[in-house]
Amino acid sequence: MNKTSPLRKLYNSKIFWLIISLLASFAIWIYVTSGESTEIRQVFRNVRVELIGEDSLRRSREYVITDIDTNTVTVEVLGPRRIIGVMDSTDLVAQVDVSRLTQTGEMSMKYEIVYPSGTDTRNITEVTLRPESINFVVSKIASTSIPVRGGYEGELSEGFMAETPVFEPATITITGPEVYIKDVSYAWVTFGKDVTANSTYSVETGFTLMNEDGQAVSTENLTVSTDTVTASLPILESKEITLGIDVIEGAGATQANTKISIEPASITLAGDSAILGGLNRIILDTVDLTDFAVSKTEVYTIPINNDLTNVTGTKEATVTIEIVGLETKTYDVKNISYINAAEGSDVDILSESIEVTLRGTAEALEQVKGESIRAVADLSDFKDSTGAYMPTVKIYVDGVTDVGAIGENTISVEIRKA
Repeated sequence: MNKTSPLRKLYNSKIFWLIISLLASFAIWIYVTSGESTEIRQVFRNVRVELIGEDSLRRSREYVITDIDTNTVTVEVLGPRRIIGVMDSTDLVAQVDVSRLTQTGEMSMKYEIVYPSGTDTRNITEVTLRPESINFVVSKIASTSIPVRGGYEGELSEGFMAETPVFEPATITITGPEVYIKDVSYAWVTFGKDVTANSTYSVETGFTLMNEDGQAVSTENLTVSTDTVTASLPILESKEITLGIDVIEGAGATQANTKISIEPASITLAGDSAILGGLNRIILDTVDLTDFAVSKTEVYTIPINNDLTNVTGTKEATVTIEIVGLETKTYDVKNISYINAAEGSDVDILSESIEVTLRGTAEALEQVKGESIRAVADLSDFKDSTGAYMPTVKIYVDGVTDVGAIGENTISVEIRKA
């Protein structure tokens, strides 16, 4: 009869193996729990720096934070493996509370490491913090208006010219820390690159903030009232316009024997094509050639339409008129009469003779006889007058053409009621 050994019977017992399993599980649990409670050192790099209370600081004191010296820190932590062993740098935040700052200037503040919500921090020690403090600048918020300036980078069609660029709005308001605001002098706009313009050109475009030395200024920490402006370049047609004098011929002087010189002979004007299109000559004056003997020089103001721009800039022109190929001769005229006297009035001619200068060719003047010259006064303007007057007279030369009197001639008369 076979007998089972006690040891074999023990191995075949379910109770035995159940006890063995429980002992093994307990041993494993002891090993694991003892490892999780083991303290370790963990270095977390690039931990994000976060400022809290900025909005409150802005609202209560109109302060703003700028020039933060670092955006991340490095933290070395000592603590249970089970807590810090499962963390990485993105789980931590280095917080700086700026809400209670009461003055402006350069600041240095320590930060607090914030762990994930629910973390038991009682057994966590922050061994080293690099850097230990966060440096930054506290500035007062300010606003200012700056002018908009700029330049056109394109070309103009031939025969056209541009005025100064115009910008809308003409000024921009910038808001930000005083330390940055004071560096901004103006907003600069460049526009029209690769454009060839022959009419007013406009475009909506951005701008660059500049300091007084013409260097670009960063817009970081600044806000602007608008991101774009409308830049316009007024384009005008330019045209050379001749200056001229009209003449009234007389006393032998005609266009053919009159020499006219004008300095300058022309000027350049700019303006709307509709105005310039029909303008080719500016008449300075109308000159009666019987008003002078041989030559006359006079300075005239150049008349220009208010809608046009005088590009040349010259405002006056000097005109010299010369009578060429004619001579003058003076006569003592006694043949004096009047016409158009008022009905019922008596007129006495007080002048016995007047001196008259005639102009004409030498040949024509040789043919003139004193008795062929008549001085006639027109009294149409004196019909209601009585007393002594000096009306002008018109000189007639009978029998000879291309000869006439120069200058103004008068006689003395006395008008009485009949």
